[in-house]
Amino acid sequence: MQQKQDAAVASERKSSIGSGDRNERIRTYNFPNDRLTDHRLGHTVFGMQEVLTSGVASGQLDEIIDALAMSEQERAMEQMMEQQQLDF
Repeated sequence: MQQKQDAAVASERKSSIGSGDRNERIRTYNFPNDRLTDHRLGHTVFGMQEVLTSGVASGQLDEIIDALAMSEQERAMEQMMEQQQLDF
């Protein structure tokens, strides 16, 4: 039982840290094309300059934050379901 929990914790730690490779991009700020892409979410926002300077006023920053929050909630739910399966 303890080994399963240790393995689950180690797996979670590895997935949250990653390997640090360049291909594990988190976010790309593409100034020439005026876009910001969060690769974890597959979410792209155009008008990057506006996001960086007045994102709160335009609502675009909220769009990114909401997408990140939803992704984190989904990940947490999946993790809870996996843990419940291990317990049975």
